[in-house]
Amino acid sequence: MIPHHGDVTILTIDCGDGTAAVVIQHEDAAEWYTLTGSPIPIPGDGLDVLHTRVTDTVREGGEA
Repeated sequence: MIPHHGDVTILTIDCGDGTAAVVIQHEDAAEWYTLTGSPIPIPGDGLDVLHTRVTDTVREGGEA
């Protein structure tokens, strides 16, 4: 669970083994948080699509 609300930065990082780490940072915070379940498999449609899915889900307030 992310304890704050407001603007965030989300990174999806290719781990080089077919998975991606997903981390999130709140605006003006020093800490990065790893999303639960990360790293996750990169789907066949690629890392950019995965990033879009994750950011859309977070924006909607759902579980990524």
